[in-house]
Amino acid sequence: MLEVHDLHYRYEDGHEALKGITFSLTEGEKTALVGANGSGKSTLLMHLAGALRVQTGKITLNASTGLIFQDSDDQLLMPSVIEDVAFTLTANGMKIKHAHERAKKILDELGISHLASRPPHKLSGGEKKMVTIAGVLACEPEILLLDEPTAGLDPKARRRVINFLRESDKTILLASHDLDMTLDVCGRAIILHDGVISADGELPELFMNQSLLESNGLELPLRYA
Repeated sequence: MLEVHDLHYRYEDGHEALKGITFSLTEGEKTALVGANGSGKSTLLMHLAGALRVQTGKITLNASTGLIFQDSDDQLLMPSVIEDVAFTLTANGMKIKHAHERAKKILDELGISHLASRPPHKLSGGEKKMVTIAGVLACEPEILLLDEPTAGLDPKARRRVINFLRESDKTILLASHDLDMTLDVCGRAIILHDGVISADGELPELFMNQSLLESNGLELPLRYA
């Protein structure tokens, strides 16, 4: 479904963010992408979403992707939630009526149809996150790419996002510092450190290795501390 081989990327300022990344994802797999700040997580997600051009290496992708940004405000553009969720559909030529019907269906499935007429910028952090997820799901991607999906959320909103991700049948690549959250959602983790993959293995075993986590700038999940 997705294969990344020897991917390198250097920014214009000379910083080499990715230094030979190789991994693959299979259909339905839920994988955590973890690492300290600056390890290359967001740069990798941007490549997979097509927002960054491959400089060296190869990405083979036989599926559509949808990227959910860390900051929901970067994805919320329209005056109402229903318009925002339907935005990409109408921008790609779908009639407004049909786009709004699909958007309404997604909002219903996520349990947030009551937000349809609300201005996105007036929503809570958790509500904004669910709306951005709805907007991506409306485009029916086969792979969900998520950058820190629970960052800044209160416990109730965090649990709602976790429950959605855990129950989803989508292939998921989830970048996060929240190791406890990834344990609730994912069965595999890839640890990035300074632009390279330092470990790739099954959960929860990988996150029980304190020395491995500490050597990569991470701490034990709270449940193991």
